[in-house]
Amino acid sequence: MKTRTVEIMDTTLRDGEQTSGVSFSASEKLTLAKLLLEELKVDRIEVASARVSEGEMKAVQSITEWAASEGLLSKVEVLTFVDGGVSLKWMQEAGAKVQNLLTKGSLNHLTHQLKKTPEQHFNEIAEVVSKGKALGIDTNVYLEDWSNGMRNSKEYVMQFLDFLTKQPIKRILLPDTLGVLTPAETGAFFKEIIERYPNTHFDFHGHNDYDLSVANVMEALQAGANGLHLTVNGMGERAGNAPLASVVAVINDFLPEITIGVKESSLYKVSKLVSAFTGFGIPDNKPIVGDNVFTQTAGIHADGDSKKNLYFNDLLPERFGRKRKYALGKTSGKANIQKNLQELGLTLNDDELKKVTERIIELGDKKERVTKDDLPYIISDVLDSNLHQQKVFVKSYVLTHSKGLKPSTTLSIEIEGKLYEESSQGDGQFDAFINALKKVYKKENRELPKLVDYAVRIPPGSTSDALCETVITWQTKDKDFTTRGLDSDQTVSAIKATEKMLNLV
Repeated sequence: MKTRTVEIMDTTLRDGEQTSGVSFSASEKLTLAKLLLEELKVDRIEVASARVSEGEMKAVQSITEWAASEGLLSKVEVLTFVDGGVSLKWMQEAGAKVQNLLTKGSLNHLTHQLKKTPEQHFNEIAEVVSKGKALGIDTNVYLEDWSNGMRNSKEYVMQFLDFLTKQPIKRILLPDTLGVLTPAETGAFFKEIIERYPNTHFDFHGHNDYDLSVANVMEALQAGANGLHLTVNGMGERAGNAPLASVVAVINDFLPEITIGVKESSLYKVSKLVSAFTGFGIPDNKPIVGDNVFTQTAGIHADGDSKKNLYFNDLLPERFGRKRKYALGKTSGKANIQKNLQELGLTLNDDELKKVTERIIELGDKKERVTKDDLPYIISDVLDSNLHQQKVFVKSYVLTHSKGLKPSTTLSIEIEGKLYEESSQGDGQFDAFINALKKVYKKENRELPKLVDYAVRIPPGSTSDALCETVITWQTKDKDFTTRGLDSDQTVSAIKATEKMLNLV
């Protein structure tokens, strides 16, 4: 099949920075510029708007200095304005060589914002393009609000394009500025324009206000678009721009006639770095780069993956430098747990696996998130609980903690078939529980071991907040020994450790 190459221009550092609350430092911009061009292999980057600030000037200077030393200066672009050459002077000082000139792509914008005629606007544009050429600056032209222009003032858009295609410019950039296009419109508009101007390079710049940006990108490409403007994580004003990772995957999987140079395996790495720099979180379910998109939660899916990969699609996580995960929760079932055990190199018999599954479901019902790193501790706790024949059962308890009153506990406990109930106060909820327990054992003329050490921790290596481990050291006349309790609640985990102790003694 005959293929054509499409340029990918990343505008995270310019349009993506228009995300509410996001601002890159000069050093962050340089780091990301290097990563985008050298690691991710995008074709071009738009790094700033001219005349914004002194900080923006320093950021662009650092990028252009580096890019010039690497022979990449022609890939660095700056948004400029029809301002008689003021933006061009800014670009000269910044060391940039490619301007993306912002012009009016709809009659509505031209008439009400600039209050000028098309001829006046075109003459001013020609002047800026000419000045740029004299300074050795290449020009691409943005038609701001082009999508509404095509809907409501197509005659003006075509008049404008007739003019632009006769100017010494490299590319015409067609933005869906307000994110209003449908896929059908995008395809039809691009088809009409490319048939009329077959020798001109057209880029599509999509926004995501209706969550249609990726679909619109597909239609623009199939109609013959030569380039795309994308952002990492779909950052941008309002609902953001067309997201880089999703578009790259879509092109590679569904548009075999199109070739792009972006390195898929680096998408996740760049996504995480941009998120870290901006504080702009990635939704867990965001395609390709979200935390959960390669996580199977339902046990039936994990079971199917073990049987000829029944629940796999072409979006294999390894393509993007990631791994498939199997969630542990109330819907995970034994198959998910088996998958996690395989990764840890652990094996359990059917009875042990059933008990571990029951414990994970119990935690899931409490809305706790369990991870693979928690699994060894859950296994240890469950298997440890089954080492001794249980004769003592803590049946129920009420723990109270009120401002200005001492914590108290009411306890119901079964010892060798006999049920006891006691209440007591203490310095804390667990202390009150122990005091109630002492009353029960005093009735039985039994002595409890002395508590000599009490440690609470999140299990080492755990990456969730699902579990709290309490380790208690007890002392009898003969020896010291330790019991452990595991639960999502600190006091409950201590009570579980105590119940184990009662069965040991």
